[in-house]
Amino acid sequence: MLAAMPTPPSAAARDEPVIRDRGDACPGALRLHAADDGFLARIRIPGGLLTVAQASVLGLAADRFGDGHLELTSRGNVQLRGLDDGCGAALAGLLDTAGLLPAPGHERVRNIVATPLSGLDTPAEVAGEGTGAGAGDGEGVGRPDVMGWVRAFDGLLCASPRAAALSGRFLFAFDDGRGDVAALGPDVTVLGGPDGRALIRLGAAADAVELAAPHAARAALLAAEYFLDTADAAGTRAWRVSELPPEHPLDEAEFTRRLAAAGIEAAVVTEVAWPYAPPPRPWGAGTGNRTHLCVLPPLGRLSSEQWRVLVRVADRGARELRVTPWRTVILPSASTRRPLSGADLIESAGLVLAPDSPWESVTACTGRPGCAKSLADVRADARAVVDRARGPLPLHWSGCERRCGHPRGTDWVDAVATPDGYRLSVPGGQAPRHVTTPELGAALLDARTTSRTTPISHDAVKK
Repeated sequence: MLAAMPTPPSAAARDEPVIRDRGDACPGALRLHAADDGFLARIRIPGGLLTVAQASVLGLAADRFGDGHLELTSRGNVQLRGLDDGCGAALAGLLDTAGLLPAPGHERVRNIVATPLSGLDTPAEVAGEGTGAGAGDGEGVGRPDVMGWVRAFDGLLCASPRAAALSGRFLFAFDDGRGDVAALGPDVTVLGGPDGRALIRLGAAADAVELAAPHAARAALLAAEYFLDTADAAGTRAWRVSELPPEHPLDEAEFTRRLAAAGIEAAVVTEVAWPYAPPPRPWGAGTGNRTHLCVLPPLGRLSSEQWRVLVRVADRGARELRVTPWRTVILPSASTRRPLSGADLIESAGLVLAPDSPWESVTACTGRPGCAKSLADVRADARAVVDRARGPLPLHWSGCERRCGHPRGTDWVDAVATPDGYRLSVPGGQAPRHVTTPELGAALLDARTTSRTTPISHDAVKK
């Protein structure tokens, strides 16, 4: 019998109730995390939306206080590493001048993802067949622009004293109806629908609550407050909806009553068929003088010089950047005119725009030297063999058994560092095998080409 790929702790099914005995230690921009390579700051970016001015400040902060690099996270945020001890006040002051910090009590609760292409009109050759930056049946076809909802919700969230009690893990998603960020296991999902309507889902419930779209932002906040009330009643200090004990569930009928008390008319919709769309792929082609670019930094990490190239291209386009939960960056309406074509500038900086790049399905944790628990420099090993390890499934490199940053909602080829090499696991394929580092290229090629793909289960993964 073939051995199953081990389930990482963050994705394990919870047969026993989660009882927290400490507060959430999730890092932020004001609460720095001590890592092996210095301190780490995580800057929350609601919906991944950055102005050119804000993005410029992040690049400056990476150079002034950190190691000169920026990391993209699986929630569309940005991390700075290698920070010096004692730089926190100066860093916070710089971020505050750019509007990147709310009141201190709310800085870590702004975990908001959004459909990155929402509101953008994409050429048919980009949007169709899942081959370009778009996905599904094209942008703007009966779908709302959820970015306005994100801005409204962020304002409400940061103005709510009650919301400050949320953990840094609680996740909100604003999906324009295609089903991309709705598949990321959010705690509260707002799904745009036709005719000015929206659905709100609590955790991974089969049912949802339908209401008028103009109320979506306020209803999402009320959903979070409902969770906090329920978590308080349970007494387990749950951080996420999936951690609530069975005897303290979130109930759509009760949520509807709470909405009615707040003056929001809503109704329960049972057994919702949730849509799914894959994430935007790297894309740099287009027609005319402008196109939307989807840029993939290998392993989600950029130097400040590469970041400034993105800012430069964005400045000649829509003057905004959209960081996605898949560690890519959307640059709306980038110029394609030569000699300063945005695509040419980006590719010359070592960033990926080709949808068939081997980097498209490769991820890795921090590894050495940044993480004390890591047994290998996984990023260096990934770079060394990336061209020889193509395959149908994502490949994730982990420096230890925790498998930080692993893919969500799908199977993947699992490369976990050991003291003298890596243990490779393939879902539905051969049993896990141990290989030494020199054998990695050939072993990964064999593992990824013989693995079978498994359909994504929207509800299977609980963060």
